[in-house]
Amino acid sequence: MTQKQSPIIPPEAAPLRTLTVTMAVMCYLASLAIGALILIDRAVDGWTKGLSREITVQLREVPGADMEAEIAKAKTILLETKGVTDVDVLDRAASLKLLEPWLGQTQLDDLPIPRLIRVAIDDANKPNFAVLEDSLKKQVQGAGLDTHQRWVTELARMASTLTQLSWLILFLICASAVAMVIFATRSVLDANARLVKVLHLVGARDSYIARQIDRRFIATGLWAGVIGVLLGLAPFFVMRVSGPQSSNGLAAAANSLLFVPGGIPWQNYLSLLAVPAIATAISLITSRFTLMRMLSGQS
Repeated sequence: MTQKQSPIIPPEAAPLRTLTVTMAVMCYLASLAIGALILIDRAVDGWTKGLSREITVQLREVPGADMEAEIAKAKTILLETKGVTDVDVLDRAASLKLLEPWLGQTQLDDLPIPRLIRVAIDDANKPNFAVLEDSLKKQVQGAGLDTHQRWVTELARMASTLTQLSWLILFLICASAVAMVIFATRSVLDANARLVKVLHLVGARDSYIARQIDRRFIATGLWAGVIGVLLGLAPFFVMRVSGPQSSNGLAAAANSLLFVPGGIPWQNYLSLLAVPAIATAISLITSRFTLMRMLSGQS
């Protein structure tokens, strides 16, 4: 009966247990950062697409002008404009409703609230906004055109800033993981220094010793990555279940990040599944490099 060879580094070694826990936390944070990147991209894409498909005409109250007549003129101009697919005139009550979050419900009736016209446009065949704005200002008193371009620019700027911040966080997480693996490798080797010396005395090469220890670090990185991803998915499931079922914004992005009616966007999962692979690679490459340097100094 052959006796099973015991590993050089036992799985229950304290440095490896500590490394598994700390790397799992790092992978959890990395999963959150990647999920945030996906959410930002999808949310901003939904917002900008919604803004690019609509423009708003605002009609201010002008002394001596008939507001309803001016609205009718503006509606006629808009319907005759090439690229306009739909025109929706908001009544005064709807306009007041838009101001309630900022001004409240009191003392709004006496304010000269502008009337708004929501205009849907063909995204593939947009009208000439400069010509349309000029026509409205010439023929309709108090008319103004808002193409929402300023909001699109601000959203793009915000998305770029948040994306850069997320990538910086991912870089810092990777750098921290490398430092932790180096520390754990040194601790493991120092704790088993006598065994390594014995192996050197019986003729074991550095590459053989490193291969035996590599297995432990591969398992550590893989388990830490899997645990971190599973923990990282939990907040997005909570957002999916408890968040409002809206058609745009972060709630819709969270819905599409995870399970959505009609299927699962696997491309979003692939980026998260890269976390265990990267964690394993960092653990293996860093530990092997550190081990070879330390072993070469001991031999």
